[in-house]
Amino acid sequence: ARHVSYTYTPMRYAWTDLNINGTHTSRNIVIDKLMQAFCNWDRKAASRVHRFAAVSQAVSRRIQHAYQREASVIYPPVETGRFHPNRQREDYYITVSRLVSHKRIDLLVKAFTQLDLPLLIIGDGPELPRLKNLAGSNIKFLGYQTDENVAELMSKARGFVCAAEEDFGIAIVEAQAAGCPVIAYGQGGALETIVDSVTGIHFPEQTVESLVEAIIQFDRVWDSFRADDLVNHAKHFDKKCFMKQFLEFVEPANPVERDFVK
Repeated sequence: ARHVSYTYTPMRYAWTDLNINGTHTSRNIVIDKLMQAFCNWDRKAASRVHRFAAVSQAVSRRIQHAYQREASVIYPPVETGRFHPNRQREDYYITVSRLVSHKRIDLLVKAFTQLDLPLLIIGDGPELPRLKNLAGSNIKFLGYQTDENVAELMSKARGFVCAAEEDFGIAIVEAQAAGCPVIAYGQGGALETIVDSVTGIHFPEQTVESLVEAIIQFDRVWDSFRADDLVNHAKHFDKKCFMKQFLEFVEPANPVERDFVK
């Protein structure tokens, strides 16, 4: 159906200098040529898309750069109601992530090992053996946890940490819904989901040194974060807001198309 609204996201590894391991180092000539061939195919495929939607302003800008097309921003639905702040916070920090290279959990492990601060890592993945080898005794790998356990641990954590460049970052918003302030790499969706010095802080470089400095700064101002501010900000990304934005996106469609969306 020609009028049905579509969403389309550019393949970030082809359109940027980002590598699969999360770094921005240069690639070899063969890979660059393959990526260029993919870009040519991708651009042609994108020309058939009726309308674009993106999960953040960061992704919207990538679509504009790659295809010279506008993309409406519809933030993903976050079930903020599953999370509640616990007034009795504990000393540990927490992260929730797949343990894959581009999530840069290695930066978290190295920084917290250096500072000898307690860090809980929730999630599984192929990076687990390497990360364990890098970690000090202050790092705890909890593997898979139920939604209930994640919510409970977030509600008591001193802070949530993220070193990846996220397109949006649902766990970052979930942490705020649990009253847990965030330390995140200052690129991508984190610039839209975190209010600096109100719901968390950003660190400017994807390095251990930059992260360590941010953790020390965070510790100095930790008492200034208010759980109510964090929870109220997270509600801007609740699934109810998503449904409102999504319905507004498809509003130009005729009744048949709206039935299709439902």
